[in-house]
Amino acid sequence: MCRRAILSLLLAFILLVTQVGCWSSKEVEELSIYTGLALDKGELTPLEKELEKKGSRYFKKNKITASLQIVPKKSSGSTEQQSGGGQGPNYVNIAATGDSLLEIFRQLSLRLDRPVIGHHLKVMVVATDLAKEQTMQQLMDFVLRDNDIRPSCLVFLSKDRAASTLVTKYEDEVPSIHILYMLRNHFRTSKVMKGVNLSELDGLMHSKKSYILQNITESDGELEFSGAGIIKGDTGHWIGSLGQQDVESIGWITGDVKGGAVKTYNKRNEAITYEIKSVKSKITTKVTEGNDISFHVKIESKGRLIENWDDKADPTETRNMKEAEKEFEEQVTRRIKSVMHKLQSEYKVDVAGFGDHLHIEKPQVWKKVKDDWDYKFSKIPVTFDIKLSITDLGSSAE
Repeated sequence: MCRRAILSLLLAFILLVTQVGCWSSKEVEELSIYTGLALDKGELTPLEKELEKKGSRYFKKNKITASLQIVPKKSSGSTEQQSGGGQGPNYVNIAATGDSLLEIFRQLSLRLDRPVIGHHLKVMVVATDLAKEQTMQQLMDFVLRDNDIRPSCLVFLSKDRAASTLVTKYEDEVPSIHILYMLRNHFRTSKVMKGVNLSELDGLMHSKKSYILQNITESDGELEFSGAGIIKGDTGHWIGSLGQQDVESIGWITGDVKGGAVKTYNKRNEAITYEIKSVKSKITTKVTEGNDISFHVKIESKGRLIENWDDKADPTETRNMKEAEKEFEEQVTRRIKSVMHKLQSEYKVDVAGFGDHLHIEKPQVWKKVKDDWDYKFSKIPVTFDIKLSITDLGSSAE
């Protein structure tokens, strides 16, 4: 009995010791936690220029300017530049220039009273002019190696200066968190891509496949998702952009549409709008005996006629309903053909997953074409069969 009591006490002591927590833990107040990271072409900030005049120099090439968004900022304020009036926003942005992200972060320790830590990095924005000069592999190397940064961090592009996306005119907002929440609207509009995180990006880069990343633009402190940037798989460089409707059309091809609307004009040039309830897409691969490849895409969608500006046509009549369905189908077809022209003729890249289907359905054929797939894809015929069905007219009976 005594032995059992001693064992119980020993076990309780061990449990207490193991529940203490991390021995090396630090309080949040002791760290500079950054939730956003923007990468731009190297350009010394006004503060850096002044510091260099006073002797703050070290050996480097000004290839890249990294901007960190640190939260929460100290209640006592900060000497770094902020945006907004009154007490200022709930964050502080700090930037430094160099040619090594780790070295840049270490240099920031000379200006901050708390070490920067990337455990809570949520979004990373890369300027397209930087991605045009440097490869994505070069730009992502440090963040993929750093144990502090989680692979769930989302990556975006910006045709503006990337640092501008980490500024807001609203004092109660943290821009990096706001960007994260904006992705929730993926189910509301198919013009918003599904986010690409670091783990997924790492896989895309290693596969050498071309891909797209959501583009963000900023104006007057407001942010908007504005299409996507194309990264060429074999070079790792940004080569161009697609518009909002192009992103939407790629979603129709892949079947990755959770919601949204299609607006067109009927024969009386009045606007009619189709609200998407569901989209199904099936890509079929065909390979002839001569190894000629072709694709056929069958797309089916169900939705409602949610808005009708033509008060002279009764949408409940079968004839008018069929006319509306045909007009919506023609609009979707036009948009899909437009983006296919851009992919096959203008940019010569496959960012809609056709190669993935060939890889799965015809692996032996894929082995022969994978090394030069983007170019070969640009020559491959793709046909479409698109069917949209209006299932209801919303709450109105007219």
